[in-house]
Amino acid sequence: MNRIIALPMENGKLCEHFGHCQYFAFVKIEDGKITDIKEIEPPEHVPGLYPKWVANFGVSDVITGGMGQKAIDLFNEQKINAFVGAPIKGAKELVEDFINNRLTLSANFCNH
Repeated sequence: MNRIIALPMENGKLCEHFGHCQYFAFVKIEDGKITDIKEIEPPEHVPGLYPKWVANFGVSDVITGGMGQKAIDLFNEQKINAFVGAPIKGAKELVEDFINNRLTLSANFCNH
């Protein structure tokens, strides 16, 4: 499994709302193992911008706490899977859960 996963982060943990993060963690997975983690500050949040911006990094998946349906649809248009309702943990821990099929998703509390 070779993928790049983007996670919106705040203070070292997953940000509860995708569009209000401090930075994104871009986690590269090769042969089922994390090989690189980069932290990149996003441009100013404008509705609809982040899916295209994230796609420029070759991202295959996004793991987030809350995200509206429109954003999910925009990611899907970019051929990026959106995993919504993830627990508030660090990027490495969340991606390890993803790799090992242990990522638990709950309700998405973002309703806009």
